[in-house]
Amino acid sequence: MASETQGANEGEGTYYVPAQSKWPIVATVGLFLTLVGAGMMMNSMSAKVDDPTGHYVFFAGALVMAYMLFGWFGDVIRESRSGLYSAQMDRSFRWGMGWFIFSEVMFFSAFFGALFFVRFYAVPWLGGEGEKGVSQLLWPGFTPEWPLMNNPDPETFKGPAKLVDPWTLPLINTILLVTSSVTCTKAHHALVADNRSSTKNWLAITLVLGFVFLGVQGYEYYHAYNDLGLTLNSGIYGSTFFMLTGFHGAHVTLGAVMLLIMFIRISKGHFTAKNHFGFEAAAWYWHFVDVVWIGLFLFVYIL
Repeated sequence: MASETQGANEGEGTYYVPAQSKWPIVATVGLFLTLVGAGMMMNSMSAKVDDPTGHYVFFAGALVMAYMLFGWFGDVIRESRSGLYSAQMDRSFRWGMGWFIFSEVMFFSAFFGALFFVRFYAVPWLGGEGEKGVSQLLWPGFTPEWPLMNNPDPETFKGPAKLVDPWTLPLINTILLVTSSVTCTKAHHALVADNRSSTKNWLAITLVLGFVFLGVQGYEYYHAYNDLGLTLNSGIYGSTFFMLTGFHGAHVTLGAVMLLIMFIRISKGHFTAKNHFGFEAAAWYWHFVDVVWIGLFLFVYIL
């Protein structure tokens, strides 16, 4: 994410091969601990057991991942600024980031697919519609509707009392993210024009908008849990709501951290007007999470 020096314009036929690195194995350990911890936390919540072990394992994994990212990208930045990277390496970084974002598109496509399957197939089947309408025999009195306020088994999964009003906090967050996408683009244009002061100003505004978004989403979760009865245990709508918006919030957090690092690097004099792929990659990612949020706003909150 950091091919910004004159090295990117030299050595068209060369390809830098880095020395052996410990970072892949460190990343493997961090991912393993994070996923195991997350699984333990979910099992504890499902069993309604107050066991903090999962939290400790999860945060230990998160710390290992943070250490890995700091060290690995630090090595890449040092190599880039030393002029070790060629134009071929620059293309490799672009392809790599492109495929990474594509994998994230597939990640969210799976969750949107689950939402659409439940909404247009599973719930109508339980209500007696379609080729599998015999499923209504499980809960004869169930009335299919979406959003699902009254679950088939309300004694086990009590539905939410109310839903989040899309024209309040979600609309505010939509405006925040769309505006941040514009300010991020303005920062990129300023960098291309070699106006570093303007780049930092627009990027600072983007960061403020991003962190305000996360604050608003945190308050929305508090409001949903305490005032609306919309929780992870309120049925399939609550599960899909928090699954989609929660993972998106995690991606916004990652994108904001990436942009914060870009702000620090620009302040330290990194990048040039022609070679600044580290910034471009972070901007691509930020635009991606903005587009995903528009899909969430439409299909989770409104439609």
